[in-house]
Amino acid sequence: MANETMVPADRAWDQASVRILEKSLTDGIDTVFTRIDTQRNQCGFGKSGVCCKICHMGPCRITPKAPRGVCGADADTIAARNFLREVSGGTSAHSDHGRHLVLKLKKVAESGGGDYAIKDEAALRRAAIAYGVKEEGRTASEVASELADVFIEEFSSQEETLKTLALAPEKQQARWKKTGVEPYGIDRMVVEAMHRTTMGVDHDYRNLLLHAFRTALADGWGGSRVASITSDILFGTPNPIRSEVNLGILGEKTVNILVHGHEPALSEMLAVAAQDPEIVQYAKDAGAEGITLAGICCTANEVLMRHGIPVAGNFLQQELAVVTGAVEMLIVDVQCCMPSLPEVAAAYHTEIVSTTDMAKTVGAKHQAFDEDNALDSARALIRRAADNYKRRDPAKVLIPDVKKPLVAGFSVEAIKYMLGGKYRGSFRPLNDAIISGRIRGVVGIVGCNNPKQKLDAYMNILARELVAHDVLVLKTGCAAIASGKEGMLSPEAALEKAGPGLREVCEAVGMPPVLHLGSCVDNVRILEAATEIIFEGGLGDDMAALPAVGVAPEWMSEKAIAIGCYFVASGVDVVLGNPFYISGSAKVTNFLNEETKELFGASFYVEEDPMKASETIIALLDAKREKLGINKKSERKLLDMKDRRAHGV
Repeated sequence: MANETMVPADRAWDQASVRILEKSLTDGIDTVFTRIDTQRNQCGFGKSGVCCKICHMGPCRITPKAPRGVCGADADTIAARNFLREVSGGTSAHSDHGRHLVLKLKKVAESGGGDYAIKDEAALRRAAIAYGVKEEGRTASEVASELADVFIEEFSSQEETLKTLALAPEKQQARWKKTGVEPYGIDRMVVEAMHRTTMGVDHDYRNLLLHAFRTALADGWGGSRVASITSDILFGTPNPIRSEVNLGILGEKTVNILVHGHEPALSEMLAVAAQDPEIVQYAKDAGAEGITLAGICCTANEVLMRHGIPVAGNFLQQELAVVTGAVEMLIVDVQCCMPSLPEVAAAYHTEIVSTTDMAKTVGAKHQAFDEDNALDSARALIRRAADNYKRRDPAKVLIPDVKKPLVAGFSVEAIKYMLGGKYRGSFRPLNDAIISGRIRGVVGIVGCNNPKQKLDAYMNILARELVAHDVLVLKTGCAAIASGKEGMLSPEAALEKAGPGLREVCEAVGMPPVLHLGSCVDNVRILEAATEIIFEGGLGDDMAALPAVGVAPEWMSEKAIAIGCYFVASGVDVVLGNPFYISGSAKVTNFLNEETKELFGASFYVEEDPMKASETIIALLDAKREKLGINKKSERKLLDMKDRRAHGV
């Protein structure tokens, strides 16, 4: 936990953040890094999950002297109910993001969508085939309209399980059916979760936790998967693209505009508008040399992987970006946008503009984004930012000269192409590398930052250790941005940091040892990649057999809890850098950390030290390799003529 004796170098890993933290102290600015100090004596009942305020006979808290609440609920019931509500919150966030995109797809299909269009028809037709929508001989609009209806049904279905479940390996589907966690429509699962946790309904901790996994699956294999598919259709399937990351990307003489949040509809239009010669000239007429559009958090990843737009920082850098004094406008939509931003901005010239009616911020200027006139709406925001450039105070500006190059945008389709080319795109080379031992396994590192930990430290130490031990790392969200700032998202990093086997593969393919797969909703791309490995063959018939692990090192959000649950339910072990709020119930803890192994073939592990986490992960990978019978490296052998004849070559 942070405390008043800590200095900026104790709170952040990268030098850009350290320098701006020092500036925030000089400027007298209160940030998340100082507010955590005022909350260091956090409620022990809340942290252990045994505080209940679901009804107004309470709040109740469980102690040895008071083992039951007023209604009679014990620690197991209370901890399980709280956990399920957190999963429901996380599922709602990602899946509502997906719903927004699906409704946009429907509108584009039926009325042209204004400034939006189907950008990747190949992605549309791939999805149509996967969901059983006839596409041959039909226009893109016709296919998109029917596919959108199928996706809408994923939200509203009352008595039929999600169609997206059929995209999983058959053994995974059989596990879900046997365990009774196949989800119906996303909306029904979330509403049922809230009903179950109401006072006087479901008191069986195990029943509650099973529904938590069911709800999370509705997110991972429903809302989030649909969101990624629809984003690719509307905005293009990501391909590797070069850019830069960290606060040093801000321009000293440009209009600096940051987009922050999660939904890509606005940021896509801002990316287009920022290139408009008329808008660029408007910025120059305001005295600037041009426009720098950059991102914070997951919106950053969306525009990065499709447009190469640079990234200013991840979650805990949002206030620091404002403290540079060089940002004309910070545009926010939904999720992870701190309510403190207007207070921080009040010390500088920065305008905080909220753009979504469901997500207003006190002190921010609200300018609802008009999706029916999206490009004009984006242009208006940029003009407003340009007008604000004149108010910048050079005496308050400090842009740290710290940034790193990166390569981002490794969708599953892009990985196939890199491994096998246009006509033979395949995961076969990756499977062969894992089987031969050149790659030990695959680890997905995801999640936000948490001020209880040094910014990016756990993520970067862990990634460094895993890569050195021949583990291919897949990253999304703020975790991916952390690796970008560390210089691990460039092919050159493989030469310096990777173990010999992984380095050989990276050199052959020309890829970094850490692959950027997108925003936090794109965690499903990691499961999609795992599914491709299964379908390719040679590494078992379900994800529980794969040498693969998921990690949430510095997580803080309910979304991370839902993500962790759908990974475990999919057969992938998950290592947490911070524990869940469940320690007050031994039964709930045992269920999540032990009983899930029998149900799903995977479970949760908690390791608060990154070096110990790397040891745990490598042990998990090696155990899977041992079970598959591949836990040894194959020697490379040059074939003589006798060998060649024996192999028919």
